[in-house]
Amino acid sequence: MKTINLAESTVRDLNQALHDQAIECTEREWEVLEPKGQHNIACGLDQNISVDIKGPTGYFCAGMNKKAHITIHGNAGQGVAENMMSGSVRVKGNASQAAGATAHGGLLVIEGDAGARCGISMKGVDIVVKGSVGHMSCFMGQAGSLVVCGDAGDALGDSLYETHIYVKGEVKSLGADCIAKEMRDEHIEELSELLNRAGVDEDVTAFKRYGTARQLYNFKVDNTAAY
Repeated sequence: MKTINLAESTVRDLNQALHDQAIECTEREWEVLEPKGQHNIACGLDQNISVDIKGPTGYFCAGMNKKAHITIHGNAGQGVAENMMSGSVRVKGNASQAAGATAHGGLLVIEGDAGARCGISMKGVDIVVKGSVGHMSCFMGQAGSLVVCGDAGDALGDSLYETHIYVKGEVKSLGADCIAKEMRDEHIEELSELLNRAGVDEDVTAFKRYGTARQLYNFKVDNTAAY
């Protein structure tokens, strides 16, 4: 295992060393010590490597991830795993707002709570939150799945496209064009598979499903107040 201490090296040095693995992989396992909330740690990775970050991180940790498997042993700041393409990111704590924003693929697991706009404009990523999510989560969600084992704040799924949303707890309110939907066998199977991938043990029958009403896809003058 390669260890880099951010009290002795810069984030730029760390990221360059991780980016070099896409050209020639010399080390599959990496450990990052003393991150101390610094921003942009482990961004833009493009290799099947494992990165353990031993502490809290700042903004945009693991952004644009591709192939790598990143674990944050602490809380994560705004935009963790934003624009992720593949691989996985696990936060062993809470995540600030916009977790998984615009992400196209991969798996994001948040073992604590997530702030506002979790999964905003998500485009194929699967997000599993063991705690609760803040307001406007999954705003303009286009594809993928959001699983919330706790509660959801105001305006869940506002202006939703085709993301699948599963919530075990209470939903404070639904956003425009987001409605409760029937939980059929195929959805129970999908949810079970997502929870298994995330390593989360929950009763799938306790969840409710939410999705798009498909009323805002095209402009209709009668819906002006909802836009």
